[in-house]
Amino acid sequence: MKKTMKLFGMAALIMVASTVANAEKIGLVVSTQNNPFFVTLKEGAEAKAKELGHELIVLDSQNDPSKELGNVEDLLIRGVDVLLINPTDSDAVASSVRAANRSKIPVVTLDRAANKGKVVSHVASDNVLGGEMAGNYIVEKLNGAGKVVELEGIPGTTAARDRGEGFNKAVNGKLTTVAKQAADFDRTRGLTVMENILQAQPEIDAVFAHNDEMALGALKAIEASGRDILVVGFDATDDAVASVKEGKMGATVAQKPAEIGAVGVEVADKIIKKEEVPANVPVALELIVK
Repeated sequence: MKKTMKLFGMAALIMVASTVANAEKIGLVVSTQNNPFFVTLKEGAEAKAKELGHELIVLDSQNDPSKELGNVEDLLIRGVDVLLINPTDSDAVASSVRAANRSKIPVVTLDRAANKGKVVSHVASDNVLGGEMAGNYIVEKLNGAGKVVELEGIPGTTAARDRGEGFNKAVNGKLTTVAKQAADFDRTRGLTVMENILQAQPEIDAVFAHNDEMALGALKAIEASGRDILVVGFDATDDAVASVKEGKMGATVAQKPAEIGAVGVEVADKIIKKEEVPANVPVALELIVK
């Protein structure tokens, strides 16, 4: 009897070991973890991976395309079944996507698209629509006339390009853009760039920043100047939503990063199961106002 139980126990251990060895691995390469938006995206992916029973390996590219490529190569060596990637740059990420293509590992991009290489699916909000929502809100608040500043994200990213496209579509012919400058999606850069613009431009009615980090930096510069300027951001991070509710920022476009991360893992799960997935998976947007 004891011998039978011992053999049964060994069989169970072998079965568990086999299950672990065959566990599906999903790699997630995030552009940066210094931005609350991408921290939330990662957390959404982690929660969904746990729910679906997948192993998720997360690596941070620290906004460096060369580190991004190193992260992807590391994941390929570690045998991931699907690669989820939030690009540092839509052009530079081509090297990483092609590396995965050569290894025949399916690629899913999150939030920012890849301009080259084979990508199975892209999960993101409609950034053009989001920029347009922000622009329409500013036009309405300024009664169809005024001077605006546009703080752009990292040049070369689809998020910066698309949000700017939507914003300009909404304000062209209605508002006058007196300054347009990149602040790289960074709060400190947003502060510095806005300080310089405030010194150069005596009349500014509103600012649209391509993300909340830049918007919050700009808001700090505006508050220090004592001027009354409407600020609208994008991403609906916790700090930005709190600022809107306090009446400091005018609005922010909610892109729901946790949902982007979760949906990315859901798409990876379908790929692993050999199910078809759409080339583009949209995540809903919402304008947050007081």
